[in-house]
Amino acid sequence: MASSAGPGNNGPQRGSAEVERPISIHSHDSHDSTSDKTKEKEVDDHVGEDLIHAATVGEPCGTPYGEPSLPPSRVSSHHSRPPVVIVPRAKRRGLLAGLAIIPEVERPYDYKRSTKWTITLTIALATTAAPLGSTIFYPALPTLSAELGATDTVANLSVAMYMLSMSIFPLWWSAFSERYGRRSIYLISFFLFLVFSIASALSTNIAMLVVFRICAGGSSASVQAVGAGTVADVWETFERGRAMGIFYLGPLLGPLIGPIVGGVLADSLGWQSNMWFCAIYALITWFLILLLLPETLVRQRVEEPIVNNLQRTTTLGSAKAHTKRVAGSLRRFFIDPMAVLLYLRFPPIQITVFLGAIAFAGLFIANVSIQQLFQEAPYNFNTTILGLLYIAPGLGYIITSVFGGRWIDRIMAHEAKKANRYDENGRLIYLPEDRMRENMWLANSVYPLSLLVYGWTVQYGVQFMVPLISLFLFGASSMLVFSAATTMLTEFVRKKSSAGVAINNFVRNIFSCLGVVVAAPWVHAIGAGWVFTTICIFSLIFGFAGIFLLRRNAQKWRVEMDKALNDMK
Repeated sequence: MASSAGPGNNGPQRGSAEVERPISIHSHDSHDSTSDKTKEKEVDDHVGEDLIHAATVGEPCGTPYGEPSLPPSRVSSHHSRPPVVIVPRAKRRGLLAGLAIIPEVERPYDYKRSTKWTITLTIALATTAAPLGSTIFYPALPTLSAELGATDTVANLSVAMYMLSMSIFPLWWSAFSERYGRRSIYLISFFLFLVFSIASALSTNIAMLVVFRICAGGSSASVQAVGAGTVADVWETFERGRAMGIFYLGPLLGPLIGPIVGGVLADSLGWQSNMWFCAIYALITWFLILLLLPETLVRQRVEEPIVNNLQRTTTLGSAKAHTKRVAGSLRRFFIDPMAVLLYLRFPPIQITVFLGAIAFAGLFIANVSIQQLFQEAPYNFNTTILGLLYIAPGLGYIITSVFGGRWIDRIMAHEAKKANRYDENGRLIYLPEDRMRENMWLANSVYPLSLLVYGWTVQYGVQFMVPLISLFLFGASSMLVFSAATTMLTEFVRKKSSAGVAINNFVRNIFSCLGVVVAAPWVHAIGAGWVFTTICIFSLIFGFAGIFLLRRNAQKWRVEMDKALNDMK
């Protein structure tokens, strides 16, 4: 079979014994599966390392240690790739870096697979915190309203404002992580989440609760943006779909676990116990991050400036230099994080973000409607049963997270082979838009129609298993959309993967915040059937249009976007 450096061109022949290895067109480094055993011998036993009980702060991200690393190459093999390099403890980056059981390595792609899965699962558990903190309040809203003397609309603000802060704060977490590293951001943000969860539990009025919930939501949301960057740091493109599916299982476990735990706790111990549960979860997660998450951000080479020691600096010059440094610090803190929103001007990012955001808004409108509609006649379910109803969509999320990512990876490989995209070494070349094929057409058909069936069956009081089956199908199909969109964004903005996901979180959480605010009055005004009919029609039209445009124009748009991003440097 012929292979080529591009579609349609003949290239070198591949022998029958040669292993076909895919790469990404955006990949800076690739790994040969035949050398996995060698790598595992070269990397020390991560779990067996002794803990250093003194806190060590590693060097800032971007500062090289020892000899500079070899520049990343687009194509590499086991013949040319240098051996795995473990960073000495004294040189490891991030807060309390010496306490991490898993060592930092110079190239995160070189971690053995078991270590990669440990890192991915830890990140997935951490991403559960933010949605857990929002959905755990759903069953407790009636109790909260009665105890604090707030109306239903005002009580919903404790969830809506939490979601709004989840959309804004990740812009800063993402920008800081690209500059200062992932690990430090995780540890700082989860410590703040612990503090503000405790403060929320101790709140004595609704205003106090809403303020602390805003702070808790913003601090818990760091991993939703930065976590996808960590996954992209350690997994190559051709295997990233499955890893991203497991990663995305975390933020979607929140809507499953939160209402169940929230219903039981609110019934037995009051709404404050929900916040104490969040605090305990934050503490456990903080320790897992401390032990199991090394710094994975690739080190950047920094050119040392040539300083003329004989140059005299005047007082005026010194003042100007100081002012310039202060202005630069203020710009990095206030302006640079917002600059990632400029990526929305690029059609591939814009379409991908809005495809996920529309489905995410539908998810939260459905979540609010569950506790609103099933506590009324003819169902009349109590708080505990209301929480259990969220198991249905949650099971859909889990099943798709486990199997959907692997399916998407197969689709990518099929698309690359179909287009005859091979590099000079006979490896498949992947494109981000390869993820948007039959999986997205199917998902964007099923999830709107599932919401349509759910809305009308619950409005007419059909036996409760029917709307629950619809919610299960919605969960399974919408998860395909979320996973594909997030993975594509890490590949479109490949040099700042967490920035792409931060934009995604910003838009989708604004949509979900609006959904939480309007859901209850909207359902009361026109009924659940017409609410979800509207969502269904909107999702079908804009979803299919977005998929079609992205499939037709993605390659041209991606080239233009890469050129624009390079010109911005």
